[in-house]
Amino acid sequence: MQDISGKVAAVTGGASGIGRSLVKELLKAGAKVVIGDVEQSALDKVLAEFADLGEVTGTTADVSSLDSVTAFADFVYDQHGACHLLFNNAGVAAPSANVWETTPNDWAWVHGVNVMGVVYGIQVFVPRMIASGQPGHVINTSSGDGGISPLPYQSVYASSKAAVSCITECLSAQLQSEGTQLGASIFYPSGGLLDTGIWTTDRNRPEDLAREKPYDPVPTVQDFQVAAEAAGMTLEVQDLDELARYCLGGVREGRFVIMIGVEDAEATLQQRAQRIGRAELPIDQAEIPQL
Repeated sequence: MQDISGKVAAVTGGASGIGRSLVKELLKAGAKVVIGDVEQSALDKVLAEFADLGEVTGTTADVSSLDSVTAFADFVYDQHGACHLLFNNAGVAAPSANVWETTPNDWAWVHGVNVMGVVYGIQVFVPRMIASGQPGHVINTSSGDGGISPLPYQSVYASSKAAVSCITECLSAQLQSEGTQLGASIFYPSGGLLDTGIWTTDRNRPEDLAREKPYDPVPTVQDFQVAAEAAGMTLEVQDLDELARYCLGGVREGRFVIMIGVEDAEATLQQRAQRIGRAELPIDQAEIPQL
């Protein structure tokens, strides 16, 4: 997908954070963009803000609901009759906790959005994209936390992102083996600390999936920076627009893994493989700042 100009792109979670920057850079590249987002106020704001950048529309979409994702796809195809770029980007997170202190609703909510949101996006969009016979690409947003090496206190979130990595690898292999015109990439937001809405996702947590027991306040980006510094680490904040441009560059080049500093991931995975080969715990807890 070397030429993005004139292509139709659907972006879930496109009204804030990384999704918002993806929408912005897609429009600047000449794409026609359709946003699906669960947050109506944020959606209205970004549609007004980006109206002069190009052709952008949007509708509310809850990616944890198959019916809602289907309605989003119908909206995209009613608007443009095609989808060439699908960004399964929406994501949420639960509070840090030991596995035995997480709750059923933590798992139901986070995996419902992060895992099933990707699955539903693939199931609803990809058959139509294949049937069109046109080149296309699916980009699934994962995380180095889970996709590369999990933070031990983020079991709910990390396991969901590990699942996204596995799903995307299978998807890419299947799209190739079936001889389709589609490709797939896994996008690991990277390059530094990410100041996005993932830190405050409780604002969109449904009442019926509220946490069953109290939890400590969720740390802010600033809290995380302080904790990292206390552990001897300095974390730079990554510019999200720059990150989005990097992602689109990876799509143009047809890279399966899109990640700033991917060579560091290679080193991490080699260390994990060595520990696994010794039948040891792959996680090096000494390197993880604890909040």
